[in-house]
Amino acid sequence: MATIKAGIIGAGFVGPAHIDALRRLSYVDVVALAASETEKARRKAAALGVPRAYGDYRELLADPDVQVVHNCTPNNLHFEINRAALAAGKHVLSEKPLAISSKQSAALLSQARELPLVTAVNFNHRGYPQMRQARQLLSAGKLGRVLLAYGGYFQDWLLLESDYNWRVDAGLGGPSRALADIGSHWYDLLRFVTGLRAQEVFAELRTVHPQRRFPARGDLETFARLDAAQAGGGAVTVANEDAAGLFIRLSGGAFASVVVSQVSAGRKNRLLLEIAGSKMALSWDGEVPEQLWVGQRAAANQLLIRDPTLLDPVAAAASRLPGGHSEGWSDALYNVMREVYEFIAAGRDPRVERPPYATFADGHEAILVVEAALRSHAEGRWVPLPGEDSHELAAR
Repeated sequence: MATIKAGIIGAGFVGPAHIDALRRLSYVDVVALAASETEKARRKAAALGVPRAYGDYRELLADPDVQVVHNCTPNNLHFEINRAALAAGKHVLSEKPLAISSKQSAALLSQARELPLVTAVNFNHRGYPQMRQARQLLSAGKLGRVLLAYGGYFQDWLLLESDYNWRVDAGLGGPSRALADIGSHWYDLLRFVTGLRAQEVFAELRTVHPQRRFPARGDLETFARLDAAQAGGGAVTVANEDAAGLFIRLSGGAFASVVVSQVSAGRKNRLLLEIAGSKMALSWDGEVPEQLWVGQRAAANQLLIRDPTLLDPVAAAASRLPGGHSEGWSDALYNVMREVYEFIAAGRDPRVERPPYATFADGHEAILVVEAALRSHAEGRWVPLPGEDSHELAAR
């Protein structure tokens, strides 16, 4: 298999995670890294063993060796970089959100539909074997008709007023934070497992800290803590939400409720999804990802522990280790990368066949849900979403 060469734009928390996942693919070579400053890029590239470092993403896009671009930058740069990467003829794997508005994401989707390039969004929770198992159970009719879905996504890394990250600045992170950052993962996972789509949304948002203290020196990466040496930089007004609650009317008559929070003490990264069907229920907790709970009315409940010998073949294909050998977040990320790069390596055209990974269309839909929630909160009413046809989604 010919080597595929990748370039990473963004040197914060998630960029190195992409590099780690890609290095598990023998036919992928990470050849370049770009950051906001040349010296920062050189330091990061040296630490990560990447041969080329660029202080401007445009230099990386001009590198003829780079075939695939990973956009791991702050949210406000996603649209600009994704658009430029496609124009340069590069495949793109973008961190979510795809852009900071549906107008931007619709433009990217329109651009992508004209090109034979892979355009993926990193909704990495799709990569967990237990979520593949849940999807297979639903598609086989084991749950019956979906009645309800509920759960949430909970973190605590922004609990304190002194917790600061670029995401709290709406100019960098966008008008939504908790919903766009982690709520989009919950909704995409619901879509992936059930196939159901949001039709209407009612939302309530909360900004717990209207002001936060930013560091006097240095730039805090995601999940970092502000220590005493960094404190004292002053206060910044926060315009996006720390937490939110949503009611969602789904296609097929089902109903969903979800709470997302980045201010829940002790919850480090808990995505909880429970689906109640007319025959059976399923529940999955991202902090214990090896387990899938199966609830039944007339038989004993079950706890299905990840074991490729016991999973559906589709789910087993995403399981790299034997049962009892724990897999987690980085393994799910690897599974997403593997599907994207296998598609590229096979020379497949996403305009001709449906890709297995989350696409720009999925990223666009997630933004539509977030915008409907923002509008619902502002207006105090249910807000409908565009219909199911993806062309209609792109046009609105």
